Formats: sequence, C-alpha cells, structure tokens
Amino acid sequence: MKMNELRKMSAAELTAKVKELKAELFNLRFQHAINQLENPMRINAVKKDIARINTVLSSMDK
Repeated sequence: MKMNELRKMSAAELTAKVKELKAELFNLRFQHAINQLENPMRINAVKKDIARINTVLSSMDK
C-alpha cells in the first residue's frame, strides 16, 4: 500500500485494515513455521504495511 492511499482512508478503515493485516501476518508466520510458505518476503511486506498504517494513524491524532 502506498502512503497517499492510506491518507485518504478514515481512521476506522485504517483500524480495520490493521486487524486484517495482523491476522494475515499470523497466518503467514504459521505457514512459515510448517514450511508451507511460498513467498517468505510477504512477511516483511505485511509488517511494513502495518507500520505505514500505524504512522498515518498517529499523525491523525495530532
């Protein structure tokens, strides 16, 4: 996700997106643990997306 896309979203949408990405991250980690993950770089991408959303949320609070 790009930052300009995230800035257009509301706080409720961003919070829902964070929940969705955290669930995806859990599933990716589980798949990685049992060696069924096809693309391990997806874990890093999801972590970065979560961080981007948290950055936008924290800037909305100010």
